[in-house]
This record gives sequence, structure tokens and C-alpha cells, in this order.
Amino acid sequence: MNDTPPKAPPLYPKSHLLAASGIAALLSLALLVFPSSDVEAKKTNLSLELDTPVDQLKQQEDAQTQSQATESSTDSPFAQIDNNADEPDGTAQSEPAAPPEKRAKEIAAASKAPTHREVVVSKGDTLSTLFEKVGLPPAAVHEVIASDKQAKQFSQLKNGQILQFELSPEGKLKQLHSKLNDLESISLSKTDKGYSFTRDVSKPNVRTAYVHGVISNSLSQSAQRAGLSHSMTMDMANIFGYDVDFAQDIRKGDEFDVIYEQKVANGKTVGTGNILSARFTNRGKTYTAVRYTNKQGNTNYYTADGNSMRKAFIRTPVEYARISSLFSMGRKHPILNKIRAHKGIDYAAPRGTPIKATGDGKVILAGRRGGYGNTVIIQHGETYRTLYGHMQGFAKGIQNGSSVKQGQVIGYIGTTGLSTGPHVHYEFQVNGVHVDPLGQKLPMADPIAKSEKQRFMQESQPLMARMDQEKATMLASSKR
Repeated sequence: MNDTPPKAPPLYPKSHLLAASGIAALLSLALLVFPSSDVEAKKTNLSLELDTPVDQLKQQEDAQTQSQATESSTDSPFAQIDNNADEPDGTAQSEPAAPPEKRAKEIAAASKAPTHREVVVSKGDTLSTLFEKVGLPPAAVHEVIASDKQAKQFSQLKNGQILQFELSPEGKLKQLHSKLNDLESISLSKTDKGYSFTRDVSKPNVRTAYVHGVISNSLSQSAQRAGLSHSMTMDMANIFGYDVDFAQDIRKGDEFDVIYEQKVANGKTVGTGNILSARFTNRGKTYTAVRYTNKQGNTNYYTADGNSMRKAFIRTPVEYARISSLFSMGRKHPILNKIRAHKGIDYAAPRGTPIKATGDGKVILAGRRGGYGNTVIIQHGETYRTLYGHMQGFAKGIQNGSSVKQGQVIGYIGTTGLSTGPHVHYEFQVNGVHVDPLGQKLPMADPIAKSEKQRFMQESQPLMARMDQEKATMLASSKR
């Protein structure tokens, strides 16, 4: 008797099982090519509907896994096509093409418009190299330069300067333009006869500005930190130079206030003008100055109550110099090595520094004088005389008999004569007697005329009030 149990008949016909396996393989391929949720849902529903026995399901899964491995190891041509189809088609997504007639008009308009080019000047550039950058031949440079005498200004290039070219459709120069600064620009425009040169100069708006500063180290550094330019710092020093020796008197904590003209173009500061009023506090003493032009057109600075800031003499003949030797009747001479009166002040400064006349007068000597070396002596009226020694050389026009004005350059710092280093020896005589230039009370210039005093005060008082208000506002804001 055969104990082997009889083989169970299949639950489904063999044709059905083959069909199910085929469908499963096709679904796997569809998932690879079309990984969408719709396909995934269809596969799930079909699996549920078939109600396949476990063994058959396992066979289907094995077949499906093998099919997936085969598909993934080979680049499917269908996948390539579908991937290409997924890429955006630039032609299909662009705007519809313009009608041929409209497009022809656009091309014609563009061909008539000049071509604009800009080049920035860098180190080593010439006008020829810049023309070459925009495609213009060397002959164009010669044509431009020869067109007008002023056109040569285009060849005076600066780093960072911008040249703007307007070219015709044929590539020829129609216009050349360049901005020289915030207020000035130059242009060349093509005409029937060549090129026409023009210069445009804008007039800036003038407004008033205020600055306040406290000296912590030097006047120049403190003024720069407060916002004053170098030229305006020099102007302030000249205004107060009659009362303050900026070489010796400046101390830490000294203060200054300045109201000045500020030039503005297109919302940008492009320069400064005159100092309208100023105040300087030195060693606790305050000096004020107001700029005033009288009815005759003469301009000077006066104190707030109308006395002249200008004195007959300024304190020092050299700006920002260091005093190397004071006035003394018993000083030991550094070269002669014996006691000898030093009847002046020595101001040490770099060789070549300008020396200025301290007052109006007439030159009675411009030449060599013993141990003084190159010397200038100026007679100021009948009472005063000044001497300037050890000069490197004399300024142009300075000779015996020349008339000089206060502040005029008469020579330059040197070491001629008995001198141990570059400096100027400055002497001051009153009625033939040597006096200490720093201790001598200097004569004043004329005050405001009585006929103009009221007009002056109408200008002076608002300026003084504004400086007080600006300073108070600034100090209040700094305490917040």
C-alpha cells in the first residue's frame, strides 16, 4: 500500500497562475517607469482581488524581485524617453513669437539706436588703449585730439575716471563724455565739420555747517576728527594767529567752534567756502571771530563786538613750528660756547618750510649778514622792525626795497650762518630795542567803522547765538 498522500489538485488553473505572474511583472515595470500614486493604488487593489495562496504569492514576489533587479541593471529606453519628456521644453514655455512684421520693426529700430559703452581708467591706460577697448581705431584718437584745442583734456586721465562712448550702428564715435569731478564734465559730439567740444559746470548750493572740537593731541588731528578739512584748519589758525601761538600755546582740552560755508551738489558735499564765525578757547580764555564785508567790499574778521581780529603783526613767522630757543639775555651760545644774549626766538621746522612776514612793511635787507646767514630785515613804519635769519633762500621778488604784506612768504627755513639745525631766528624791535616777540603787546588794526557797526551786529549776533545753540544741543545729546 502506498502511504504517500495523494497530490492536492491546484486551486486555480495553470493558465490563471501564469496570467497573474505576468500581470505582477508588468506592474513592477510600471512602478519603475511611472512611480505615481495611481499605479500604486491599482497594484494594491489587484493583489487584494486575486486572493492568491501564500506559496503562490511568494513565487510571485520572487519573480517580481528578479524582474526589478533586471530592470534596474539596464537603462530602459522607455525611462530615457520619459526623463527627456519630464525636462521643461524652453520653446514650448516661452512667450509666443511676435508676428514677423513687428519683429522686423524692432530690429530696424535697434539698428538705428547708438551703442553706449563705458570704460573705467586704470593704471597704465591711455586714450588710445581706451578707444581700442570699445573697438575704435587709432585714427579715431587723432581725429578727436585734433578736432579742438580743449579736446586734449580727454588725454589727461586719472585712475577711476569714467569715459562714456556713444557709437553709431557702424561702430563710429558719435559722442565722448567724461565727468571730471562732482561739478564739472566735458563732452565731444560729432558734427558735420568734425567734433564739437563742450564743458558743463554746475553751480553748487551753499549752506552753512557747524563743527565743534576738543584738542586731545594736536590741532590738525583734532580738527580732522571734528570734520574740518586741512585748508579750513589753516584758515582758523590764521584767524586766531594774532592772539594764539599755535606752535606753543595749544593745550589739551582747548576747544573750538566753527560755522562755515558748505558746497553741496546732488545731495553730496563737494567743497567748503569761507569760515563765517569761529570761537577758540585757549587756556581758559575764549576768542571769537566773525567774517564781515564792509560797504566798500573789503573783508576782514572781527571780534563779536566789532574790534578787528587783525593786528599789525602776527605772532609767529612759521606755521606749526617748534620753538627751539626762547628770547634770553644770558643764553649760552650752542656753537660759540659762551654766554651771549639771544635777542629773538628760534622756530625749528623742516628745511624749505615757508617763512612769512609778520607785518606790512619794506625790505631793508635781503642778503648775507654774518652769523645770521641769509637774512631778511623788514621796516614796519617808523616804530617796528623784524629780522629773519638762517634762511635757505629768499622767495621770488624779495630784495632790498621790496614792499611786503603781512603773511607774505619771504623765504624758506635753512641752516645758513651759525646754525646747528634748520630753523629761523626771528627778532622784533620797538624803536631800535630788542623785545620778546611772545611777550610784546601787539598793536591792533582799526575796528568796525561807526557807520557800519549796526549792520555788523545784525550779522554777528545770529552767528554767535547759533554757535551757542548748536554746542548746547550737541552736549545734551552726548549725555543721553
